[in-house]
Amino acid sequence: GSRLRRRTDNPTAPSQRQTPALAAGRLTPPHPRRMQPRLALATLCFALLPETGTAARATRHRHGRALLVEHSQEAARSGASSMDQLYPFYHTTTGIRKELQGLAARCPGMTLESRGQERVIDVVAVRAPGSRPVNRVFALFGEHSRELISPESGLHLVKTLCGETGLASKAATVLRDSEFQIVVNGNPASRQQVEEGRYCLRTNPNGVDLNRNWDEEWQAAAMLDPADTNPGPRPFSEPETRIFKEVVEAYMPTTFLTVHSGTKGMYMPWAFDMEHLALRNQPRMMEILRTLDKDHCQCPFGAAGKEVGYSCPGTCLDWVYDQLRTPYAFAFEIYTGPAFESMLRDRWEEKMNVDGVFYQARSHLGHEHFRDLFAEHPSGFVQVRKEHLKKSFDGMTEEECFAQFNPGTEAEYIKVVENWSSAYLDMATMVAANVKNGAMANTTVF
Repeated sequence: GSRLRRRTDNPTAPSQRQTPALAAGRLTPPHPRRMQPRLALATLCFALLPETGTAARATRHRHGRALLVEHSQEAARSGASSMDQLYPFYHTTTGIRKELQGLAARCPGMTLESRGQERVIDVVAVRAPGSRPVNRVFALFGEHSRELISPESGLHLVKTLCGETGLASKAATVLRDSEFQIVVNGNPASRQQVEEGRYCLRTNPNGVDLNRNWDEEWQAAAMLDPADTNPGPRPFSEPETRIFKEVVEAYMPTTFLTVHSGTKGMYMPWAFDMEHLALRNQPRMMEILRTLDKDHCQCPFGAAGKEVGYSCPGTCLDWVYDQLRTPYAFAFEIYTGPAFESMLRDRWEEKMNVDGVFYQARSHLGHEHFRDLFAEHPSGFVQVRKEHLKKSFDGMTEEECFAQFNPGTEAEYIKVVENWSSAYLDMATMVAANVKNGAMANTTVF
């Protein structure tokens, strides 16, 4: 997810933030389910806007923001605030655990283990009986609690590996050569707060960003850093990240993946460094991203990085790649609102048409060539300095945060989880093929 500022005020619950007309009884709150057709119509109208040119981009940005505001107003008028009232097709934290327990009881080759005491994290393992996999895939979902779609995507992946979705045949083929260890819900304590309506909450209950708490170029928080990117008092200070570290170290994956939302992009190391490319296995990682992008994302992809002079604390992506020598390490950002997705795609195509391929292949996406794109569409893995940001999520309502990070209709939700489960399987297939061809590259520099 994006490197964003947490709201520093103490907002009342969304259900209490009524418009004056609603408070006066002049409006009848609509049922939450009636909001979805209106949002779909607004999205359709947005699609009819001009597609090219600076003026068109500005118009699309205004309309994109307007969609989020409309979503917020509709939610406020409904009188509902909790996730299960507004978006009943999402799973609660309790619901995710029950789904996993049921799958473990009936899915051959799946195990479910709960790790930790202060904070309990469920860890799924899937390995087809009788298989001899060459690729160990570790996938981490839900580090940032407001990114509800990330654990939903992880749950759909587990169901897929157990043969319970339309991708069952594809999954069975993948499991011949790949096994999986999956943290479906990496920040369950804070996710429960999000489920009650705190849709802007990113950190764990201690106020620490779990994806800045890894011991890879870790830096203490600067005085003016946003509160919701707080890296904690020291590396691995948090019970969640200590569990992640323990589990991934024991597993020693061939492939590592962390999944976020708030924009769309697919990245490889480094996230902390603009000056040095991650050379180990770089060509093969880039080729996998290029193929996945064409089939599943049509979004920015490549080495992550930062704008020169920007301080970025340690991420799981960099730590696993560097400390465990994991050959294939990726971070995916899988969702942004439809309006912003269209703008992002347009800007990415524009950048790639003007020397973008050269800079993408030889530098980080933090290069100045791409700076204005990521200033307009902030990413948690491609960092630009705050003064260059043209878009900020500061001051967003809780409902606007939901719409930025998560699908608001069931149809869109299904489309996202199905597309990305297929992408995860394709990723595993390509890595396994490389490994079988002798392309592990744990220590070789290309």
